[in-house]
Amino acid sequence: MGQPLVSSCCRCYSLRSGSIATGILGILLSIISIILIFTVRIDFKTILMDWLPQNVVKIIYALNLVMTILISLLMIMGVMKKNHFFMMPWVVLGLMLAIGLLISVIYNAVVYFIDGYVLGGTLWIVVGLLSVVIYVYLWIVVYSYFVTLKNENDRGRYSKQPYRR
Repeated sequence: MGQPLVSSCCRCYSLRSGSIATGILGILLSIISIILIFTVRIDFKTILMDWLPQNVVKIIYALNLVMTILISLLMIMGVMKKNHFFMMPWVVLGLMLAIGLLISVIYNAVVYFIDGYVLGGTLWIVVGLLSVVIYVYLWIVVYSYFVTLKNENDRGRYSKQPYRR
């Protein structure tokens, strides 16, 4: 499969600990987001389907966050059981979410700049790109542990006999 991209999380924690922390962080942020969606009065907009009613948009966001919670739980279970198959949905979805987050940050910043809110656009760029960098780093940590487990499962936890009889 290849080599892991990093060998530790933040140069002081194992990839396993970093993967578990990433899963827990994803669950906590999703729960906080679900609570905020239904308690704070914010007008949510979608990029492509801006004609949807606010209640439908809130339900779509909430369902996405619930799926994030389930996939993060599955990833944590895969880390704990050392099963890379349980981690695969998070790795695939995580890469797509990173790309989506980058597009969303750029789109929102451009909209703010076009509407004349220079400070808002600048904040979207700075905070948004910082979020993208942190998210991609955490994805790299989980992906590296995924690759480590995949390589370990392919050759066996303890090196197998060369002539498998």
